[in-house]
Amino acid sequence: MQSKAEGVLLIIGGNEDKTGECHILRTFIEKAGGREAKIAVLTTATQMPEEVGIEYKMVFEWLGAEVVDIIHVADRPRAFDQHLADHFSMYTGVFFTGGDQLRLTSILGGSTIEQAIKQTFARGGVIAGTSAGASVMSHTMIVGGDSSETPKKATISMAEGMGLIDKVVIDQHFAQRGRINRLLAVVAQNPNVIGVGVDEDTALLVEASGKCHVVGSQTVTILDGRQIVHSNISDSSLFDPLAITNVTLHILPDGFGYDLHTRRPYVSHK
Repeated sequence: MQSKAEGVLLIIGGNEDKTGECHILRTFIEKAGGREAKIAVLTTATQMPEEVGIEYKMVFEWLGAEVVDIIHVADRPRAFDQHLADHFSMYTGVFFTGGDQLRLTSILGGSTIEQAIKQTFARGGVIAGTSAGASVMSHTMIVGGDSSETPKKATISMAEGMGLIDKVVIDQHFAQRGRINRLLAVVAQNPNVIGVGVDEDTALLVEASGKCHVVGSQTVTILDGRQIVHSNISDSSLFDPLAITNVTLHILPDGFGYDLHTRRPYVSHK
């Protein structure tokens, strides 16, 4: 129920501010070392790597980072490039852009580059991801599902993620795309997993201690199913409506936090 190493995760719900105060991206740079920050912008998830990479490079340089490199790993052979992987030893922060989380896992999964990213995290680096780059951080990630219907088994499809955080499943663009139904289905299937729904222009900053802080203009929704009393998830068909009772729900704006160990929210003192 915590990040698996000594680093910090910044889980961003998508569409974060890049032209105003840039509160979320500024937090990323500050956590990565401020004016000594050395950042890798990983554009694997997007179909527009040059355009998206340049946009983030300009923002991070404006926010004061010392080094910002755009790294596009477009295929499996590139993901096993040892020379490229060796570069990650210098980075204090890695940023996953949005796009398609299955591109990230299918290209990077089990590769030399993935191991290099995890080593950056293990030595205290900051791993940030927006939209698809947020979903990929957990062991099991949501890769699709209809968020407009009544909750049911068929609401979601899942795949293996990068495993940077334990016993958590992340959904993004959460309130804006009405995705609470599919996160409820996740929690019903495994009540020990904490469902984390992150709104746009909002992030959850996860420290190695398991303490989390909400950053941004909207909210983070936490679903805790440990106290579920009744659920029909094992008895229902794929398209039957989901029955689930006694789910604990927290909605947390900036200034609030959540402890993954105690599963309790708190007023954050960042």
